[in-house]
Amino acid sequence: MSVKWMSALLLLQLGCYFSSGSCGKVLVWPTEYSHWMNIKTILDELVARGHQVVVLTSSASILIDPSKPSAIKFEVYPTSFSKAEFESAFKQVVSEWTYELPKDSFWSYFSKSQDILWRFFDIVNQLCKDVVKNKKLMTKLQESRFDLILSDPVGPCGELLAEVLKVPFVYTLRFIPGYQFEKHIGKLPIPPSYAPFVLSELSDKMTFTERVKNMIYMLYFDFWFQTINYKQWNEFYSEVLGRPTTLAETMGKAEMWLIRTYWDFEFPRPFLPNFEFVGGLHCKPAKPLPKEMEEFAQSSGENGIVVFTLGSMVSNMPEERANVIASALAQIPQKVLWRFDGKKPATLGANTRIYKWIPQNDLLGHPKTKAFITHGGTNGIYEAIYHGVPMVGVPLFADQPDNMVHMMAKGAAVRVDFHTMSSTDLLNALKTVINDPSYKENIMKLSRIQRDQPMKPLDRAIFWIEFVMRNKGAKHLRPASHDLTWAQLHSLDVIGFLLACVVTAVYVIIRCFLFCCRKVVKSGKDKRE
Repeated sequence: MSVKWMSALLLLQLGCYFSSGSCGKVLVWPTEYSHWMNIKTILDELVARGHQVVVLTSSASILIDPSKPSAIKFEVYPTSFSKAEFESAFKQVVSEWTYELPKDSFWSYFSKSQDILWRFFDIVNQLCKDVVKNKKLMTKLQESRFDLILSDPVGPCGELLAEVLKVPFVYTLRFIPGYQFEKHIGKLPIPPSYAPFVLSELSDKMTFTERVKNMIYMLYFDFWFQTINYKQWNEFYSEVLGRPTTLAETMGKAEMWLIRTYWDFEFPRPFLPNFEFVGGLHCKPAKPLPKEMEEFAQSSGENGIVVFTLGSMVSNMPEERANVIASALAQIPQKVLWRFDGKKPATLGANTRIYKWIPQNDLLGHPKTKAFITHGGTNGIYEAIYHGVPMVGVPLFADQPDNMVHMMAKGAAVRVDFHTMSSTDLLNALKTVINDPSYKENIMKLSRIQRDQPMKPLDRAIFWIEFVMRNKGAKHLRPASHDLTWAQLHSLDVIGFLLACVVTAVYVIIRCFLFCCRKVVKSGKDKRE
């Protein structure tokens, strides 16, 4: 490590030593792409406050580069995948989810989704085995005496490491399909009458038909759709811990759940004290653009610019779709900066420039930005909210369609379908969000809500992580529902008991009534005789 980085680390440690708090050692079980980008914001802040952060990363990691100078330490473990194989498998999952799911059948769509997700979790399962069965690595981790593990439950294993190392752990996540982890493991109440299930693409203002749909989604996710092959994970966790256990039991020991949304995005619903909403923690003021981009933006005059990206995970857009999009963009008066990695579309207009990478946050914070065309990833949506930029949503997979429904319900976005939209559809959507002032007004309202908080989202996330470290956990925030069976949680035993009492009472009353009737009848007979 260079003298510069050693000096920086020494200053951080001294700062922590003389501060009112105490430094901790945090072990991190990360995932890839936007999940890594989001959690890294937390890690950078932890390091800035003097904590030691160690990230467990595989030799096949896609985005995590331990060779770059950083105050974060990386523990690289060997895995059975090569980097090319891992990235290919990851992108295959995304590609199938984006382009190959049958959209016309509920059952076929989610059945195929489950197959895709099972393959993803099989990959994660292998990565976890590569860590916990590496005796040398586990001994090193034991000797390091960590104070906390920070993990993203989209890739299970952090909770297993916490159990083996006997340290508390905190989750950071956006969601799991059907709220399977949040509802069934975290015990978060989700009333189906007004809280739409994730992936249902419903708002909290539901008609009777939509409430029926939401109930069907709840029952489907509760009893049929399984994100994870629980049997495989239960056996694996039991083997490692040397006692019968389940994935759900182990995950249920999380001290805090840091949810990467907030009430500018979410619909109001109940939540528990060990759930904190920290959406937008990565948002920050815009920095100056590169010279060439700034000149291009300024050349737009009063018309301004449009920022367009479908994220970092999708790179194999069909040529026909690219031409449809380019044709629409060519017809607007704004200049367009499009993040695109593929063959240059034949219909690309003179007003559009394509880049393999764009500084998304800085462009959204530019005063000339009029609209944001987005796939609907949570990170991008929050940057648009933070900077007050109305959106055209082109959702592709996972939570993206649901995310855009949230923005549409709040009057800040228009949605088009990637697979079926024409150039006219995209053109009209852009004209709507740019020319109708209500979209700008609504997104600015959300921006004010995002900024008007007693504590910044990042500070709130850091506070609860440090709180768990200081107090060796947060068991006082854990609801007693964790200790109840499914029947007890839904009071089925109490309802059954009360029904039995009512039935017994009714039975006794009826029997007494019949007995009395028989006595009266018999007495009447005796008198007549």
